[in-house]
Amino acid sequence: MATLLVIFTSLFPLAYAIGSSFKQGSELFNPALWPDRPVLSNYLSLFHDQPFGTNLLNSAAVAGVVVVLSLGLSLMSAHALGRIRFRGRRVLLLTILAVSMFPHVAVLSGLFELVSALGLYDHLGALMLSDLLFTLPFTVWVLTTFMRELPREIEEAALMDGAGVFTIIFRVFLPLLWPAMAATGLLAFIVAWNEFLFALSFTLSSEQRTVPVAIALISGASSYELPWGNIMAASVIVTLPLVALVWMFQRHIVSGLTAGAVKG
Repeated sequence: MATLLVIFTSLFPLAYAIGSSFKQGSELFNPALWPDRPVLSNYLSLFHDQPFGTNLLNSAAVAGVVVVLSLGLSLMSAHALGRIRFRGRRVLLLTILAVSMFPHVAVLSGLFELVSALGLYDHLGALMLSDLLFTLPFTVWVLTTFMRELPREIEEAALMDGAGVFTIIFRVFLPLLWPAMAATGLLAFIVAWNEFLFALSFTLSSEQRTVPVAIALISGASSYELPWGNIMAASVIVTLPLVALVWMFQRHIVSGLTAGAVKG
């Protein structure tokens, strides 16, 4: 019973959004999940009346760059923090964790000054920079935890074979950390894909906006009308890539990460 309740609570909002995206006019207020006469006009008007396709590409570009940079930088940082002992390592880790806990609005004014000074206002680079500042501490902390769990025998064997630091990181540790990298990268992608505050503050033109801001600024024929059908259609389109990614990477679990890595 509890499982059915959890499944219903999780899937009902998505099912309601999908059904409402095919409704039009007064039928939107019909409590039935699926309309009697489904229409595609809500989806078509999204791409006809505004640059929603461009907004999707902007979100994909920002989230993709943020994930690549976060994983690349955090992998090297995790090696230093997880495998090398130096004074102040624990304090540095706690500082990184504290940075990830800052609310976005607390650093908004400072980030706005930085973005303006770098000439990145109304540019996707501003969103990449701001999102990276919040995803990087999280990915560093998570990958450092996994890096500590790897057997030291693997690293010692690589050092005896004459492997360098980058060889150990990218050719020895990376294959073992791939499940953790996939899960961490997926979470970072979701954060960057759904980010709203920075995207609203640092973009001005509609061609530079990401999908969360584009959805929030969808307007109807009059100022007193909200096009709920268009909003639901946009929400479904934005949700589908995340559902597909979660479905693809669901098998990458952390348990058994280093099983079979060390013989004997």
